[in-house]
Amino acid sequence: MATEQLNVLKALDVAKTQLYHFKAVVIAGMGFFTDAYDLFCIALVTKLLGRIYYTDPALNEPGHLPANVSAAVNGVALCGTLAGQLFFGWLGDKLGRKSVYGFTLILMVLCSIASGLSFGHEAKGVMGTLCFFRFWLGFGVGGDYPLSATIMSEYANKKTRGTFIAAVFAMQGFGILFGTIVTIIVSSAFRHAFPAPPFYIDAAASIGPEADYVWRIIVMFGTIPAALTYYWRMKMPETARYTALIAGNTKQATSDMSKVLNKEISEEAAQGERATGDTWGLFSRQFMKRHGVHLLATTSTWFLLDVAFYSQNLFQKDIFTKIGWIPPAKTMNALEELYRIARAQALIALCGTVPGYWFTVAFIDIIGRFWIQLMGFTMMTIFMLAIAIPYDYLVKPGHHTGFVVLYGLTFFFANFGPNSTTFIVPAEIFPARLRSTCHGISAATGKAGAIIGAFGFLYASQDQKKPETGYSRGIGMRNALFVLAGTNFLGLLFSLLVPESKGKSLEELSKENVGDDDAIAPTGV
Repeated sequence: MATEQLNVLKALDVAKTQLYHFKAVVIAGMGFFTDAYDLFCIALVTKLLGRIYYTDPALNEPGHLPANVSAAVNGVALCGTLAGQLFFGWLGDKLGRKSVYGFTLILMVLCSIASGLSFGHEAKGVMGTLCFFRFWLGFGVGGDYPLSATIMSEYANKKTRGTFIAAVFAMQGFGILFGTIVTIIVSSAFRHAFPAPPFYIDAAASIGPEADYVWRIIVMFGTIPAALTYYWRMKMPETARYTALIAGNTKQATSDMSKVLNKEISEEAAQGERATGDTWGLFSRQFMKRHGVHLLATTSTWFLLDVAFYSQNLFQKDIFTKIGWIPPAKTMNALEELYRIARAQALIALCGTVPGYWFTVAFIDIIGRFWIQLMGFTMMTIFMLAIAIPYDYLVKPGHHTGFVVLYGLTFFFANFGPNSTTFIVPAEIFPARLRSTCHGISAATGKAGAIIGAFGFLYASQDQKKPETGYSRGIGMRNALFVLAGTNFLGLLFSLLVPESKGKSLEELSKENVGDDDAIAPTGV
């Protein structure tokens, strides 16, 4: 049996874009700014960590992290993120979005600072404590995914909902770019204050004791913007959809949203009742009938996207080195190498990553989620093949520009594509009482793909004849890029299951105001 949508939810759906929308974007977006900074800044400093803690003066090459340590340092935060997405996603539906929103931010800030203060000066102690705190940092980051997406979707009007959720996620691009800028500034300042010779001239002096401060400052710096938004997170009222549809307190939801929208919203006594047939749970037959295909679509596409996206992001430095865009390590001192890595990644972020996010913001409610995701996976597949097929030609001196342009375009269409839409869609198509949980499951499946990308690409991309010290032979960079192209193509196929949510209310999408007899089978486009 169908029931009428609550007046307070109608008011939110048709509300004009106003100040509170932008305030919500900034409050939720600053969490994602820190999320991206914290998750990706480690990729900038891993070569520096290798030089500081694993250089052997008797050898003719700068030190680098052993294979198992590198995998742990890069992957442990992703493991924490996966656990946090599942836990806080579930908790957001049980206790309320606002109730746990502040805790995730505190956890991120404290663990980011603790990561930079990792104990001791010996490799074992520093790497052990760094991995410990980065796991819990990831746990807090994981909570921000389902909570921020759900809060923004439940606050926004149906006309521009995609734009505002995309704007929250787009702050990730600024977080990545900010990480490279901080690294450039800090490394430049220390390089000029404490000059050091290249490694081939003096191995020990090329590092310098000051380098140990550099990576710690970089790791901790990203917490500042997020910490400044904590007060405003705590001042946000609970979303009306949680208060009315889950807590069953329509009166409180109406009161809260009247203040937020700065208008009087009428309340009807009958609206305290819940719609028929809306008490089934995640593992019920009714959920599988209505949303089983939807959950398969959101989990599979996010998983496949993150295999490719994180393997490219976390190991940009290795790719740039292998194509010769960054000089051989022995010709530089530790901080010069860090500076060059950050500069290269800043260029990719500025030209490909950040514009891609904001193209999504601009077009998500015009083109729609389905077509943007389909286009993104298609273009990622094409550009990855365009790199892989002529790879041996592109890595030769004088042809690096072509490689970087094609590589940057894969990032552009990842962000003007599935990296944004896989975050948006799960926050729209599931019922309110399972929305945060299902978003957390979708995101956690994505992080499982990220872990496979982070660990797998590191080993798979090793040269077939001369792997790096500590690694076994892999399939080579070119073949690894072919695998990523295939992964993107699979993402394209599974995207055909993704429903279009543009311009529809959350209750219409989730069929929250219909009973079992009126429910329609999940549809595609």
